[in-house]
Amino acid sequence: MTQQRRPLLPQSHSNVQRRDFLKLMGAGGMALSAGGLGFASRLSAQDAGTVAFWATATLDIGDKWPEFAKQNGVTPEFTDNGNDLGPVIARLAAGNANDLFDIGGFQGGAEKELARQGVIIPWDTAKIPNYESLWQWAKDIPYLKHEGKQYGIPAVVNADSIIYRPDKLGKIDSYGAIFDPKLKGRVAMEDAWINSAIFTAMYLKESENQPIADPGNLSESELGLVMEFLIKHKSDGQFRTFWNGWEQGVQLVADQEVDAMTGWEPIVYEGRKRGLQVEYAVPVEGYEGWGNNMVLLKGAGDRGVADTAHKFVDGLLGGFYGCELGQARGYLVPTDNNVVYAKAHPDEYKPEEVEKLAEHVKAKFAGKIYWQNARPDNFQLYEEWWQKLRNA
Repeated sequence: MTQQRRPLLPQSHSNVQRRDFLKLMGAGGMALSAGGLGFASRLSAQDAGTVAFWATATLDIGDKWPEFAKQNGVTPEFTDNGNDLGPVIARLAAGNANDLFDIGGFQGGAEKELARQGVIIPWDTAKIPNYESLWQWAKDIPYLKHEGKQYGIPAVVNADSIIYRPDKLGKIDSYGAIFDPKLKGRVAMEDAWINSAIFTAMYLKESENQPIADPGNLSESELGLVMEFLIKHKSDGQFRTFWNGWEQGVQLVADQEVDAMTGWEPIVYEGRKRGLQVEYAVPVEGYEGWGNNMVLLKGAGDRGVADTAHKFVDGLLGGFYGCELGQARGYLVPTDNNVVYAKAHPDEYKPEEVEKLAEHVKAKFAGKIYWQNARPDNFQLYEEWWQKLRNA
């Protein structure tokens, strides 16, 4: 397929401005006219070596992308997708996301649904040499494939729990802290059932002995139990807020608005950078395991940039990105290439720290884990219940 070319923008239009444009056009989910869609499609048609990367904010390495581009020959234009997969899928299925973006960085589990809807296309792992370096258990995550085709590439793995202030609370080792009336108004959860429902279900199953089989795939009655529990606590004023997106999550900690909240481990690292005493709990109920996978959007194929997209994903697994993401966020790219790269660049990354991170994450997965499920069997009921919670 002949590759379309994007009209050149004046040099004053930086990559940051391009990302701002994508956020303006995409984040609000606004309807665009046919002419507007055509403009967006032309703008998103990629020059050689450029891809539009729509992913969770914690996958962004900011001012390190130019070095990534230098090493791999592909420049990503990053846009935060908000991390809530429901709106993301809606934007892909009925919105303009495929006109704007080439690669998605999504929480795992929706690959089958996205493939069935025809909004993503398979990867050719033969075009991703570093795919072979992935740890076998990461390759074997079941939702990466559909009908024998590879629709997801695991770029990041981790397991989540509770962010808390030990200087305020001492040691926290249970999700019960989030529901403790003594902390009323000083706790928060994420405004996304994909995380908050499973955390609550884990607590109810493990600490309250409620009849829940799989916290990541709740039956209708189990879901009702979990959501009624959350709605009651919200109505009682237990939660400071239900936060949405990386920046708000960080701000809650940085502004010391909460003493504990369920959330992402990178928020701990960011809080420490800002001089706060912040820890990540090892809950007795276990961790929520997850993978953040790369998917190839149909629009990339339509615009003839699929090969560039493959080259970009190969670069993510090459070592530099893993070292940088690990150092900045504490997230792990599941490949030994990270250690190899650190040993080759000891002036930039400490090999012992890279190895320590790998062991830290592996230790989480050696204990009790309940896997996040982006598309549980009753996901439509999850959506309905979550809206009830928002309205409560």
